[in-house]
Amino acid sequence: MLCASVFAAPAYSSILSISDEAARVQALNEHLSTRSYVRGYSLSQADVDVFRQLSAPPADTRLFHVARWFRHIEAILGGPCGRGEPCKGRREQPQWSPPAGSPPCKLRLYNSLTRSKDVFIPQHGKKVTWYCCGPTVYDASHMGHARSYISFDILRRVLRDYFGYDVFYCMNITDVDDKVRLPHVVNAVRDPHTTDPDKKQMLERIQHAVKLAAEPLERAMQSDLPAAVADEAKDLLSDWLDCALGSEVTDNSIFSQLPKFWEEEFHRDMEALNVLPPDVLTRVSEYVPEIVNFVQKIVDNGYGYASNGSVYFDTAKFASSERHSYGKLVPEAVGDQKALQEGEGDLSISADRLSEKRSPNDFALWKASKPGEPSWPCPWGKGRPGWHIECSAMAGTLLGASMDIHGGGFDLRFPHHDNELAQSEAYFENDCWVRYFLHTGHLTIAGCKMSKSLKNFITIKDALKKHSARQLRLAFLMHSWKDTLDYSSNTMESALQYEKFMNEFFLNVKDILRAPVDITGRFEKWEDEESELNESFYDKKAAVHEALCDNVDTRTVLEEMRALVSRCNLYMAARKAARRRPNRALLESIALYLTHMLTIFGAIEEESSLGFPVRGPGTSLDLESTVMPYLQVLSEFREGVRKIAREQKVPEVLQLSDALRDDILPELGVRFEDHEGLPTVVKLGDREALLREREEKRQVRPVFQAAKLAKMKIPPSEMFLSESDKYSKFDENGLPTHDTEGKELSKGRAKKLRKLFEAQEKLYKEYLQAVQTGSFQ
Repeated sequence: MLCASVFAAPAYSSILSISDEAARVQALNEHLSTRSYVRGYSLSQADVDVFRQLSAPPADTRLFHVARWFRHIEAILGGPCGRGEPCKGRREQPQWSPPAGSPPCKLRLYNSLTRSKDVFIPQHGKKVTWYCCGPTVYDASHMGHARSYISFDILRRVLRDYFGYDVFYCMNITDVDDKVRLPHVVNAVRDPHTTDPDKKQMLERIQHAVKLAAEPLERAMQSDLPAAVADEAKDLLSDWLDCALGSEVTDNSIFSQLPKFWEEEFHRDMEALNVLPPDVLTRVSEYVPEIVNFVQKIVDNGYGYASNGSVYFDTAKFASSERHSYGKLVPEAVGDQKALQEGEGDLSISADRLSEKRSPNDFALWKASKPGEPSWPCPWGKGRPGWHIECSAMAGTLLGASMDIHGGGFDLRFPHHDNELAQSEAYFENDCWVRYFLHTGHLTIAGCKMSKSLKNFITIKDALKKHSARQLRLAFLMHSWKDTLDYSSNTMESALQYEKFMNEFFLNVKDILRAPVDITGRFEKWEDEESELNESFYDKKAAVHEALCDNVDTRTVLEEMRALVSRCNLYMAARKAARRRPNRALLESIALYLTHMLTIFGAIEEESSLGFPVRGPGTSLDLESTVMPYLQVLSEFREGVRKIAREQKVPEVLQLSDALRDDILPELGVRFEDHEGLPTVVKLGDREALLREREEKRQVRPVFQAAKLAKMKIPPSEMFLSESDKYSKFDENGLPTHDTEGKELSKGRAKKLRKLFEAQEKLYKEYLQAVQTGSFQ
């Protein structure tokens, strides 16, 4: 800092004016002898100017004032500076160079619009607008629905909770659709456009059942017990009534009762699967005015035309426009009449309806309603929305002219999503209504397509009777969200084993963390083992991040997490073998990270500090924190009793202790694990799982005991003699000394064989003692 100097202006000028250096130094010494220049001294520009005139402190001891002043200034500035050059002091920081680092990993998503993994770039910073096609609510939700909605829930959670995006998630409910009200099933069978072999087979079976049931049904309706029979035949009766009296229906509320019931069931299923609710839910029946306006603008823009009370989209006019292209997702499917007709709905593909179109490729924006069909007034007469226009109008109303993500099942790509894109871009007159189109893969049942005719139709409720929501989600996480998932016993067994593997790790870490330790004892010195485990931990975290950036590859993520747990298990086993406690802080960090990732994926349903939470049946009670202190006391008491029983040689008490561990506690969902020389491990788990484990052990125990007994009977002097394919010479005790080539065994190998010999010697003595006491027959 430059400020007031020891040099007044006259002295400053006079000293600098002296040309002879010796005389200048002498004058400087005389001046400094009258000034304070060390304690509280502040450097000024005058000091720097005078300092620059000197090349070194004077050697003459009589000039000690100058020498002292010179060293003081030198200490501040770092040495004499070149004449006329800026002075660079020792206290100036050296230039800092940033680390080279590595390029950040960018999130890429498989985009159906490009059929490749594209870098995900939202249009507005961290905000992500997302529309997902919801269900048509006319029947129970099935595992095909679960495939889409669990997968999108995982993607949504990862984008929100891992990558930190602000996701605005919209989903629709299609409560106006031809599936909600179908004509008589017999007519459907005769319909020439029903080409799906599974559907045709199912309808033929029902038609045959109708014929067989007709006569008994007529008698039942005349009897005193029509209600019971009617309940059994409700599906057939509803079709018959629809055919006979459906045209007389004029109240739209009749058509809303069935969708409302199944929508409620759908929401219950999603809640049971731990699928997050959408930020906004739209129903077609509530957006009819917006749909009418949407259709009108498409007509005004020249891409739609009215015909006999219906309005159709002019695909040829749209495709010929320079700004637009039809069939962005599946261009090779354009012209597929079967797919187009299925997209139009069963009530819209009669010969009369098909003749209303300018081109077979055109599709309905608005359908004229016949008597008995749901209808709303509009400029073209009473009618109802086409299937494709519903999503366009609702999503456009909420998300505007362009959204970041649109999601749906793979089978919706054409014609539904291609038609959505076309009519929406016709409305907004743009070519970017959707930036990223995500499609979840198909779901098969044991390798077959799911259908009622194949008797493999599985509802979500049925699936949840066999497996928990976490287990179903783990099965989905173990597969790519965009590929086909086969729902089978093998798939679910893999999920069950993964859950068990992770849960055992969490229980082991919890047991370690429960061990009493003072505050300073929580932080232990790291040895090479801890450093290696920590390095592996960070390697796995980096691998997880790369996998999530790669199209949210949860399959790889779960494998990396499994590998990390395996590494931890090896570390804990080594510490256990050495009778040393593992590093609790390191294991806790790893367990918390794994808990965090599983929570992000939705595999941990409730708030959990570590691992899978254990709740009381039918309650939100945290069972683990409630009962574990009591179980710990029981474990310590049992350990004390076992110690006394061993010392006093009271086998009956040891047997009771084993019965408590093996028979009583599993019934309560508790597992005690005894380890020689270490405290008993206490684990709280799933009662059913523990009972299955117990039964498996009981089945294996006789075999294990027989094998153990057979091994115990072998005298140590004979245990190696039968291994002539390994050894050629033995000593007097039966220990091998030479291998099959006649070479003497190495000291290391001989040492290992000696340990095996001593272990067998101990077993054989136990056997002889048991025979003497009558324990073995």
